[in-house]
Amino acid sequence: MTLAKETQYYSPAEYLEFEINSEIRHEYIDGLIIPMIGGTPDHNQITGNFYAVLNFALKRQPYQVFVTDQRLWIPQKRIHTYPDVMVVQTPLVFAEGRNDTITNPIMIAEVLSKSTKDYDRDEKFAAYRTIPSFQEYILIDQYTMHVEQYIKTDWRKWTFLEYEDSNDSLNLASIDCEISLVDIYDKVDFTSEAS
Repeated sequence: MTLAKETQYYSPAEYLEFEINSEIRHEYIDGLIIPMIGGTPDHNQITGNFYAVLNFALKRQPYQVFVTDQRLWIPQKRIHTYPDVMVVQTPLVFAEGRNDTITNPIMIAEVLSKSTKDYDRDEKFAAYRTIPSFQEYILIDQYTMHVEQYIKTDWRKWTFLEYEDSNDSLNLASIDCEISLVDIYDKVDFTSEAS
């Protein structure tokens, strides 16, 4: 007879103590600490391309762009996570007692992987929607040229747009920025997935 392994739950404070001393990043989801697996070269290329365009477009404007390692706290869902790309309108609002954990993004982008795409579209998006400042969500497929855009248009109302043609451009609604799909996917090798 085998015994089921008991799940250990942690407080947000215990997670943060653990996380700042860890060599790898972890998400915190309502008491659970979950290791974050490294991305593929294409995932990193897409994230870097998207970040670079935003960072350049928003220079000398009241926004900051963060990539991969900036922790986000979602208090209503008790989640600490690291979005691929976040745009935050200044001044930055930090979690209580912290100077390393943001709480006020206006736009978040996630690059989809096979293991996280369902979570990113469903539970993670639901959690992000509880953030009062959050206005726009971008999901970028890393295996094919396909981008999904969700724009908050009213309380509990979101508009959905999708792009999949190399001539398409993504017009962001939360900030004044247009990004061509060709720029998002620059140097991405779609054939590498087949091998």
